[in-house]
Amino acid sequence: MASEVAAMAVRFVGEYVRAWDLAVAAAVLFVFSAVRNRLSGPPGAPMLWPVFGILPSLFANFDVIHDWGTAALARAGGTFPYSGMWGGGSSGVITSVPANVEHVLKNNFENYPKGPYYRERFVELLGEGIFNADGDAWRAQRRAATTEMHSARFLEFSAGTIGDLVRRKLVPLLDSLSARGDAVDLQDVLLRFTFDNICAAAFGIDAGCLADGLPDVPFARAFERATELSLERFVTPPFVWKAKRALCVGSERALVEATTAVREFAERTVAERRAELRKIGTLDGRRDLLSRLLSSPPADFPEGYSDEFLRDFCISFILAGRDTSSVALAWFFWLLASHPDVESRVLADVITAAGNASSMDYLHAALTESMRLYPPVPADFKEALEDDVLPDGTVVRAQQRVIYYTYAMGRDKTLWGPDCLEFRPERWLNKHGAFAGGAESPYKYVVFNAGPRLCVGKRFAYTQMKAVAAAVLARFRVEVLPGQEAVVKPKLNTTLYMKRGLMVRFARREQGHEPGHAVPAAGED
Repeated sequence: MASEVAAMAVRFVGEYVRAWDLAVAAAVLFVFSAVRNRLSGPPGAPMLWPVFGILPSLFANFDVIHDWGTAALARAGGTFPYSGMWGGGSSGVITSVPANVEHVLKNNFENYPKGPYYRERFVELLGEGIFNADGDAWRAQRRAATTEMHSARFLEFSAGTIGDLVRRKLVPLLDSLSARGDAVDLQDVLLRFTFDNICAAAFGIDAGCLADGLPDVPFARAFERATELSLERFVTPPFVWKAKRALCVGSERALVEATTAVREFAERTVAERRAELRKIGTLDGRRDLLSRLLSSPPADFPEGYSDEFLRDFCISFILAGRDTSSVALAWFFWLLASHPDVESRVLADVITAAGNASSMDYLHAALTESMRLYPPVPADFKEALEDDVLPDGTVVRAQQRVIYYTYAMGRDKTLWGPDCLEFRPERWLNKHGAFAGGAESPYKYVVFNAGPRLCVGKRFAYTQMKAVAAAVLARFRVEVLPGQEAVVKPKLNTTLYMKRGLMVRFARREQGHEPGHAVPAAGED
């Protein structure tokens, strides 16, 4: 009976329905859906098109995506819904409301893990590392990271590695570039520095990225390639990249090759360090993170951490430490180039401090202000386990994502006042000139995340950035090559890279960095 009805329907369509009729019906349905979506969304929110969701709006504003998103959130009152292409499995809300961020990152933390959407896109590179883990796996790594990274021994060691790398590698490199008058991509130099630094802190090895001539380093190249290809999955429909993964072709094959190289390097380093421990019975002579984890297993791991745990932990540590600090510093130097008054105050702060990083309050404030405008991670998200309602009344369904837009939050007039687009480090200082940023809510300034997942490397990051900025500015004037105003733009990525880097020259300051000399004004010869 059913087959006869189906056959009759097919004959009816074939006899009476024409292609033109179907086209008109589809057009009417498309317009109806578009109008319904427009009327159901907040006023000023981006259009959610039938079939394509928010994608047409994203592509139309691709070159100014972050500023467009900031303006859209302002028009929509701080929160709007989004959806991707049908079949892509991506939908949820985008918000810049601090109360919503606090709800997701703290008050209802257990309902908002990283989620499978995030984890499956990074699993080849990060495995079960801390930045890709949820639940008990995350808690175990969080305890390990907090214990070791906040220990006096590691803090002393990491500060020493930063200072040593600045003195032995970074300053000689910049001296050489300055003597020859060569231009260089500052973003690339900073990425090389932070990669060398984080490898020394995590593995106790010299990656060699800042060696003379800025050589190609296979491990660094594989790591960067693996990161880029993992991120491609966020902007590629799942049915596309999953099919390529199943067939092991194209970008997915390249990802397998790159992640294999990274993991083999990490596994080899772990194996060598474990063999050293068995041979001599102690790693007390080493203070890098891997050695500390091998030497001091916690009570809940009486037999020590597994090789897989150590591998994934250290790879995650490198991912977090390499990109964020270097990108933050690149934007910092870019802002200083157009704010000579701020540069002069930073330089005075550096010289007065005479190498004491803890007393460089104005530099600390300037870095904090730079990251407000150009946060290293412009947006992040969590995935809801169960239906929820955000403090502003927005409904979130299970398996939807809440994207909190850090870039937009730093440029919100309701949060930072009418001068929110100005680079003004003084907003972070008290009346005595001391840094007072701790008074701001971490859910308003969410650059280092907040709540239980607050970045455990925040102190390390500031130490690293202040050491680099102080050493560079005390010795050199960083001259941005002219004509870059139109090309220095953020790259669409999970990290706020400059799309084409930042070309600069380094001019040696005549009186160097010795305390007591007059501070040369920015721009003076």
